[in-house]
Amino acid sequence: MAKKELTIREKTIFDGIFTKYFLKFIFTLWFKLAGWKLCKTAPEGAGVAIAAPHTSNWDFVYALGAAILQDVKIYFSVKDSLCRIPLLGTWMMYLGAIPINRSAKGVGQVEQIKQFINSQKLNRVFFLFTPEGTRGPVPKWKTGFYHVAQGCDLPIFLAKVDYLSKEAGVFHTFSLTENKESDIKAIQASYESIQGKFPLDQFPAYTGRIPKISEVEAKIIKAMYSFKGVATQVEITAKAKLGELSVTMLDYLIDKGLLEKSHTSGKNGEPGYQLTFAGRGCFLHLSPSV
Repeated sequence: MAKKELTIREKTIFDGIFTKYFLKFIFTLWFKLAGWKLCKTAPEGAGVAIAAPHTSNWDFVYALGAAILQDVKIYFSVKDSLCRIPLLGTWMMYLGAIPINRSAKGVGQVEQIKQFINSQKLNRVFFLFTPEGTRGPVPKWKTGFYHVAQGCDLPIFLAKVDYLSKEAGVFHTFSLTENKESDIKAIQASYESIQGKFPLDQFPAYTGRIPKISEVEAKIIKAMYSFKGVATQVEITAKAKLGELSVTMLDYLIDKGLLEKSHTSGKNGEPGYQLTFAGRGCFLHLSPSV
């Protein structure tokens, strides 16, 4: 007899009275006593959320707390076989497990999520992934989250648990472009300034906090991101709506590693400038969404 296909559970722990009142009270008290804070606003609607860096089991606890406090519903992928274990499987499904059947007849992860989205009116539902895949050191990210976001036509919510600033939640909503490699590098660059519980174990490597920049310099970074390429001093000045922009200020951002001179000159032989990947990562922290 064929096993019944498991699908995403509509009602989970995030829908119950227990979470709405008791757990929310517990996490409110805990965050306050421990000095933790939430990222300003959780994005609306459905999205693929990546949580990094992941170096400790405590990451999930703080991420769960942030989700409950901001009325976010989380789903995460696990093997179909685990969801079939008596009691354990029921509990995992209740927590928000997405049962993934790797067999040829199984419904794939993308298809399950698409079907679920089409059947629900979703408000703050995050399909959670940890791109490192483990708490220990790794040489690269698993990019299945990107495939799911692309296949389901969903944005990627960049979530963090920063043990230095004691901040948890989503700091940016990333819209995919047609360049996967560039997207991944920009996203990873934004995580280089986020400190995990065990910084030596995180990937990409922790490089320290984002350099402090002024409001004017932040406008330049935002303007540069909108160009998606090389721009001249005159073009940057106009896009950033600045009265004037000195070469000294651009050189300062170059020294900070956020900007670089392009090998390709602009119009009339003027120097061209473009964001480094560190600069793109900085932008993701400056702007909640693109």
